[in-house]
Amino acid sequence: MTHLRTRSGAPRLAVVAATATVLIAASTLGATGAVADDGPSVPPGTEATASAPVELDPNDPDLKLPDGATLAEPKVLDIKQVVEEQSGDERREDTNTEVTFALQAEVLFGKDSAKLSAQAKSRIGTIAEEIKKQNATKIRVFGFTDNLGSSAHGDVLSRKRANAVHTVLGQELNDPGVTYEVRGYGEQYPIADNSTEAGRKKNRRVEISFPRTES
Repeated sequence: MTHLRTRSGAPRLAVVAATATVLIAASTLGATGAVADDGPSVPPGTEATASAPVELDPNDPDLKLPDGATLAEPKVLDIKQVVEEQSGDERREDTNTEVTFALQAEVLFGKDSAKLSAQAKSRIGTIAEEIKKQNATKIRVFGFTDNLGSSAHGDVLSRKRANAVHTVLGQELNDPGVTYEVRGYGEQYPIADNSTEAGRKKNRRVEISFPRTES
């Protein structure tokens, strides 16, 4: 399901997008222990969102403000910034409250394998440094696959890969005060079109997310 890719040199990052979004649902980072159970936690960015806005009649009397009333100033509740390597191998998302790294499986593992490469361990070490910088103590490690092969196989493989990344993170952080939520979602929560190889490549990934320091 995966292909190993080797790269040399420091990755070059390019800003892909910066968008303003309203954070609707709170994240669930409270799991304790190294590996969490199979509860209903979902990956960051997949929480429930509000339905699409409906058209309103501006002349409807029920929408008019009482005399003397004014609308509050508009306010952006959350800013999302997305930075992705030009190769697409690594993606970082920053919001006001959370940091998420998505590493494509090809740069972490061999095909259909959960054994990390030496290069992968170096990348995970870099993420561990960012976790230390943010003083994060609750970390989520989620594995995903594309939709090729059986769903059951994808569930198992994605969980093994998430566990492998979690093991290295634990070694790098070496902090008993840090708790982890580790899950494998298989083909659930794709971020790209599984009908193309380019899309499936993006979906084969491991995501590491944690709260950012309030500023």
